[in-house]
Amino acid sequence: MTFLELAERVLSEVKRPLTANEIWTVATEKGYVRQLNSEGKTPRATLAAQIYVNAKDNPKSTFSQTDSSPRKFFLKSQVHQLDLSDKAVSNEESVVKKKRFDFLEKDLHPYLTYYAYYHLHCYTKTIKHSQSSKKEFGEWVHPDIVGCYFPLDDWRQEVYELSSSIGNISIRLLSFELKRELSFGNLRESFFQAVSNSSWANQGYLVAAEVSEEEEFRSELSRLSTSFGIGVIKLNLEDPHSSEIVFPAKSREVLDWETINKLTMNSDFKEFISTVKIDITSKKIHKKEYDPVVDIETLKRKPGT
Repeated sequence: MTFLELAERVLSEVKRPLTANEIWTVATEKGYVRQLNSEGKTPRATLAAQIYVNAKDNPKSTFSQTDSSPRKFFLKSQVHQLDLSDKAVSNEESVVKKKRFDFLEKDLHPYLTYYAYYHLHCYTKTIKHSQSSKKEFGEWVHPDIVGCYFPLDDWRQEVYELSSSIGNISIRLLSFELKRELSFGNLRESFFQAVSNSSWANQGYLVAAEVSEEEEFRSELSRLSTSFGIGVIKLNLEDPHSSEIVFPAKSREVLDWETINKLTMNSDFKEFISTVKIDITSKKIHKKEYDPVVDIETLKRKPGT
């Protein structure tokens, strides 16, 4: 049984919208998880990632989702049989919103790492600015987090070996700039910091936990994203799988090796580059060398605790 087949079976039997976590709980109680064709170490998270992506990106998906937070899923075939009112799909307990900005930018790192791993298939590494020599760098600044997408996880071995033999491994290096919020008050400074810090990579993203919904702001953010190719990701701290790419990043085919060479003056970035090289050569991803992907229950706790 696949993860999506498991989710469909649970929803067809329960006949009410469920969160991904609730689907897993029911499947465990009914013994369905033992029928999964998977040997992954985090099957609960894999189920959540697959159902979120399928419901959002596949127009032929059998699943649909509510607008509530956290997201709940139901079968499209049952839409006329379900009560999908806000009251019906809301949490049993009222959600107490966190005080605005009772967390630091560094507290957002594990949320981005989680989203990047499950939704961008990307392994990340935090770059500590303190590891750079100010004497050597002057005013040069680094991205907050860097990442790498390896085709090793998605391609068959024969395809990977062929691409490697002709010098086209198709890895992607990514750069992420993190902010607590994005609004008119910090838009230009934050955006052009992301532009500056991601010029070396295949893709660059500006990431925040709060992104203003103001129409004029979104219009300007869209213009800047289109003009400079920087993507925008909004993190959802209550439901990490509901984090989303507000605007996609444009891909650059050619890496800026001069800038990459300069960035290796930072020991964290140098370790990242070395690890990527070793992983490509050995055809094995050394996950312990990247930021740890924490479990979903840990992420759902208050950031910074």
